[in-house]
Amino acid sequence: MAWFGPAGTPESFSAMGFKHTEQMPQYLQSMGLTAFEYQCGRGVRVRQEAAEKLGSLARERNIRLTLHAPYYISLSSLEEEKRLNSIQYILQSAQACHWMGGNRIVVHSGSCAKMTREEAVALAKETLKKAQQALDDAGLSDIHICPETMGKINQLGSLEEVLELCTVDDRFLPCIDFGHLNARTLGGLMTREAVGQVFEEIENKLGIDRLRRFHSHFSKIQYTSGGEKCHLTFADTQYGPNFEPVAEWTVKKGCRPVFICESAGTQAEDACTMRDLFLAAGGELSKL
Repeated sequence: MAWFGPAGTPESFSAMGFKHTEQMPQYLQSMGLTAFEYQCGRGVRVRQEAAEKLGSLARERNIRLTLHAPYYISLSSLEEEKRLNSIQYILQSAQACHWMGGNRIVVHSGSCAKMTREEAVALAKETLKKAQQALDDAGLSDIHICPETMGKINQLGSLEEVLELCTVDDRFLPCIDFGHLNARTLGGLMTREAVGQVFEEIENKLGIDRLRRFHSHFSKIQYTSGGEKCHLTFADTQYGPNFEPVAEWTVKKGCRPVFICESAGTQAEDACTMRDLFLAAGGELSKL
């Protein structure tokens, strides 16, 4: 089972006559989609009333909501103030997600700066531990923090690093961005075997239960020698990755993830393609 939907507002949202975010559930239902990731990349600015209304309308239409925390979170910063601020951004994101009736927030880890990758991971783990404590103290212990795999090689966020971050707390779920992983490995996720290895590594590190509940971003991404350059659409035939093997392994492992499409402008239409490929692989759609 799985949920499918876009990240942010697709180009066709306004083209179909929709104007306000509260209309997103209606739009998604018309597309046959079941999920939406609310974007707070530039800051958590949504008001409680608006968030609760969106959540209520989403529940009426069986749309599952998740939230992307601010991009400028830096769990591994050498500056303590930035790490402490990052904890507050995570807390704000969790509160907004709670107002919407969601329970997953996606978090970027930051960079390695002048540290070794091992030192950066250690700092990020300590920051995440404090962030989870902040959520617990605020009565938001039901919100899952989802560290995301990143697309640039110099960013903290390889598959191995994200899985290590998830060992901080059993409630953490990995956000596996297959496009990012393909970009940072310079096309290393183009075969069924390579995709299968990702599933196996998650299971080996975190266990079958968290594998089956993983969060996911998916898009085709152009890359250079440094990794991610820009997001593409499913019309791309050069860079990949392809969703078919992801769908096959999701079904094979009995997973029930939330798949969020991050294509450039066509994220709803491409999410529909992902949904159809998943159904063709023998999968079933989930409902709230």
